[in-house]
Amino acid sequence: MAEVSEVLDLSPAAGEGGTGPLVEVRGITKIFPGVVANDGIDLAVYGGEVHCLLGENGAGKSTLMNILSGMYRPDAGTILVDGAEVQIDSPRVALDLGIGTVYQHPTLIPVFTVLENLVLGQGRGLSMDTKRALAGLKQVAADLGVEIDPRALAGRLALGQQQQVEIVKALWGGSRVLILDEPTSMLTPQGITELEKVLLQLKERGLAIIFITHKLHEALDVGDRVTVLRRGRVVGTLGPEVVRSTSRDELQARIVTMMFGEEAASLAGVAEVRGEVTGHRTARQVSSEVMLELIGVSVEPQRSEIGIRDVSLAVRRGEIVGVAGVDGNGQRELAEAVAGQRSVHTGDVLLAGQSIRHTSVSGRQRMGLRYVTDDRVGEGTVSSLSVATNLILKRIGDGPFWKRGRVCDDAISECATDLVDSFDIRTPTIETSCGTLSGGNLQKVLLARELSFDPRVVVYNKPTHGLDVKTTYAVRDRIRQLAEERQVSALLISTDLEELLDLCDRIAVLFGGRLMGVVENEVGAELEVGRLMVGGDSR
Repeated sequence: MAEVSEVLDLSPAAGEGGTGPLVEVRGITKIFPGVVANDGIDLAVYGGEVHCLLGENGAGKSTLMNILSGMYRPDAGTILVDGAEVQIDSPRVALDLGIGTVYQHPTLIPVFTVLENLVLGQGRGLSMDTKRALAGLKQVAADLGVEIDPRALAGRLALGQQQQVEIVKALWGGSRVLILDEPTSMLTPQGITELEKVLLQLKERGLAIIFITHKLHEALDVGDRVTVLRRGRVVGTLGPEVVRSTSRDELQARIVTMMFGEEAASLAGVAEVRGEVTGHRTARQVSSEVMLELIGVSVEPQRSEIGIRDVSLAVRRGEIVGVAGVDGNGQRELAEAVAGQRSVHTGDVLLAGQSIRHTSVSGRQRMGLRYVTDDRVGEGTVSSLSVATNLILKRIGDGPFWKRGRVCDDAISECATDLVDSFDIRTPTIETSCGTLSGGNLQKVLLARELSFDPRVVVYNKPTHGLDVKTTYAVRDRIRQLAEERQVSALLISTDLEELLDLCDRIAVLFGGRLMGVVENEVGAELEVGRLMVGGDSR
């Protein structure tokens, strides 16, 4: 396949203020076993700019950011801060140089409170400046339009709430260069608007922001400079003059071409590739047979949770029912109650008419119930185990992978190879440790495992969170195909309203742990769903 290159403004030329870059990397190369993650990357980041970094999962974005943040050391190349060459060999050094990072996957210590996580690493002493920390948390949280309980244990927060804490921590820490990895993926629309305002304030103060996103419209909305990575290399950068003087449609077309090369023409009409999903799912007839039913289900909250109260909901055969709501309104509790990971306090859960309230997780698996968790790193996969083992993780002890107590390596290898091909998992080998894969490929491992072996009902919790536009399209298309062609029912939990409108037949809304209503996905649905998301009464 021919490579596309449109490299503009990659030299260390002056930024808007006439000064050199705050941070520059030259010839950065990083190799993992079987993978060249970064291949001679040059990148300049200027103060007073938002530099958007785009690319498919596995393009090398996270590796480059891990090098800048001190998590990895490059195999070759140099890093310059304020024009002086530096060695960033630890996160502490990166912080001392003024480089702060908000990772896609939370790095908070689960057993610490929000306040304790906020002050962790912010200074050399052992004492905690509680007053200053509370003031900083309150101010930045208000700017972002989020509410965070400083006494809550980080491990009890939903992933979106954890990411909010990470953003607050990075902004409060006084970084001169701020790396944001998918910062809007778990924020409310109001929070995104407030974040954009904060970015403007940070730019005015001369900060440099590296904004990693898979959403093209976000890059066009906030980016002063846009760089695209493919297969570990920089294939193009559009500088501020180009971004300002080019129409939005033309910019979008150029970015898509850089991201996908020869595939761009065939993907140009795909809504997810354009970065925007519009319209509604085409109305269709579904079976009247109920496959999953919740009857007055309540789940007791754990610390800093809302729990759920008296939720009744039915999903028919082949139907996709969405669950909308601002993150932290009971979505995780609902998903885990259905999957068997939470005890149901009152009410009942039925699978194909049979009560599974007291059925174990593995028992529900055998009955055809699958759960795609939103925590693919901490819960969904085991980083130290191979890709092959992760793909059959929930079938340990079952044939054909185990016979008479012995592992059948050939059967595992054959199955894993087929799933890697079918789900387009980018991995050097099936024996590669899962922890070395990109976020998108980890999600593919999780989906491959849960959607294989004859599923009947699948609970998806944020199935496309943090995925690039191409992978997002592939995942959504697979969900549709399973429902339409194999009549697999789906309960789809997402904080992305556009995703729910694109996929679902009906959309239920959770607010404060209660079901506010169920909306048919037709014209005007987004207005009704939005009203219910903020606590409006069902009409």
